[in-house]
Amino acid sequence: MVVHFQDQHYDQLKKQCRQRERPFEDPSFPASDHSLYYSRSPPRVVEWKRPQELVQSPRLFSDGGISPRDLQQGSLGNCWFVAAVSCLAGDPSIWKKVIPSPEEQDWPHSGGSSPHCGLFRFRFWRFGRWVEVVIDDRLPTAGGELIFCRPGQKGNVFWCSLLEKAYAKLIGNYEALDGGSTAEALIDFTGGVSETISLCEGNYGSDEEKKKLFKSLMKAYSRASLICAAIRPSSSQAFEEVLSSGLVTGHAYSVTAIRNINLHSGLLSLFRTHKLRLIRLRNPWGSGEWKGAWSDESDEWKKVSRREREKLGVTVNDDGEFWMSWVDFCSHFTDITLCRRVNTHLLSTQKTWKEESSFSAWKQHSDPLRDRSGGCPNYKATYLHNPQFCFDVTLDQDNVLISLEQEDRRTQRTAGGGENLPIGFFLFKVEMNRKYRLHCTPQKVTSSTYINSRSVLVHTELPKGRYVILPTTFHPGMTGSFFLRVYTDCTSHLRELKQDAPRPSCMSFLVGTPRVVTTITVHAASGLSVPGNSRDPAVYAKVHCEGKKVTSRTVKGQNPEFDLKAVFYRKHEKRPIIVQVWLSRWTRDTLLGSVSIPCPVGESNQSSVLRLQRKDVTSAGYIMVETSSSSDLTAL
Repeated sequence: MVVHFQDQHYDQLKKQCRQRERPFEDPSFPASDHSLYYSRSPPRVVEWKRPQELVQSPRLFSDGGISPRDLQQGSLGNCWFVAAVSCLAGDPSIWKKVIPSPEEQDWPHSGGSSPHCGLFRFRFWRFGRWVEVVIDDRLPTAGGELIFCRPGQKGNVFWCSLLEKAYAKLIGNYEALDGGSTAEALIDFTGGVSETISLCEGNYGSDEEKKKLFKSLMKAYSRASLICAAIRPSSSQAFEEVLSSGLVTGHAYSVTAIRNINLHSGLLSLFRTHKLRLIRLRNPWGSGEWKGAWSDESDEWKKVSRREREKLGVTVNDDGEFWMSWVDFCSHFTDITLCRRVNTHLLSTQKTWKEESSFSAWKQHSDPLRDRSGGCPNYKATYLHNPQFCFDVTLDQDNVLISLEQEDRRTQRTAGGGENLPIGFFLFKVEMNRKYRLHCTPQKVTSSTYINSRSVLVHTELPKGRYVILPTTFHPGMTGSFFLRVYTDCTSHLRELKQDAPRPSCMSFLVGTPRVVTTITVHAASGLSVPGNSRDPAVYAKVHCEGKKVTSRTVKGQNPEFDLKAVFYRKHEKRPIIVQVWLSRWTRDTLLGSVSIPCPVGESNQSSVLRLQRKDVTSAGYIMVETSSSSDLTAL
């Protein structure tokens, strides 16, 4: 589904322009200073011109499609955006989504019968949906030159300038693009999930870890992920300072290739080879390159055959694109932005994911139980007031991607706002049958960092079980909308936990209502002797309470480690809870033994080692049961 920004429909506007025989002039983003700046006046006299007033034969893109060499950064400090656009240009499957029907939008070639209507459209992924933005083709110039993003080597290709204008309209104006996050732009171009990798703060000091990271990036790049890199300025360096190496601090470079090549050396060069890891980057300025080893004219390229150089696309022009060794890259660059295009297609040869998503918001309310803006764990009294989301891992082990994205606040810059909220989330493992909101903090599995970024991402592996995500702002009382996505190998059934406890039904006066909540955790205290000659028995545990049961995953071995945890909302607190251990067989499962736990159990978090009552087995085993004291539901 595509949403039309400001309710402007491309086809309708194009039809109106042809009927009036006049090029389109966008009333919602006029050719005025208001569309340029929100905090100052233009430093120069600005004229808005259409591309046909700047060059003789303007084109949206060249015959071969679009290329990263088609654009150069202008006078705006938006290298983060231009670097992301360079990544976009390298993959037709991406830019054809962002620039729909490019041939139909293009200016007529020589001999065209009708003039161009001056109307273009672009699509951006915003907060869970694709948004189509319509613009006219009037571009700001000074002294006859484009002020902002301009064509590169081929001076008549204008897709980059028009794309920048569409993005400026979406955000508010051009000045709102001054300073930003490459990760955010990559998400807007792909609908993917972005993460930032710090080479300084991460565990990348050893050669082995750097090698693993290279393989990971190479694999991600082969799966159409978009990658950018930057150099964080030190305390003695200025922002966008050109270093002696030719690199620029605080500058976002797009990664345009990652390669492993074989180098031959010595008399037995056919047999003596070693692999060299190389990475190619592009400077958004369109000029200014790395001057070290494997730069355009360095002697190192003599070790590579001409055929291999042509295959890699090595050029010696100062076009802003250059190669570096992976070792040099890790020595000079400090941050990597990786945007994964998560493949959810059923018919695909590459790894696919199951996507589950949910919209929600941090809201304030006078009633503490309805408050949904409790802040981070530093605020213990209100932390669990935040929205809570539950999902299931149904495999024994599953890869999980969790992305939390807040609504973009950059659009509020013209009104004096625009600062992102510091956000993050915690992930907890909870009871297998958890259906209601948490009221005490359970076992933490992992968490994201808290950062004032538009999105945060965690990639982890989880065992089978049920989990709760707690998205929060750093401070309580902060409000805003957010979009949560969970990617797993199997469907996770992501849902928001909105109820605090079971609600009374119309039959409650007959069957009673839940009054207390009890939590049971089952572990193995010692090896369980299993009948027969099986050396690798498969067993599982069950917990029964008031007609309901919860079953653990099946575990193998003489020393099974159950990780079964269940919560029960009980009507009859004096009735016992039954815990059973079963032997799993192909034909018929066998009950190894059971214990009856009287409730209430007394002190909170009481642990006890209970002996299995076994009728058909001569030897006995033990299980350990941790039982929380029955708490009154009215306390919730």
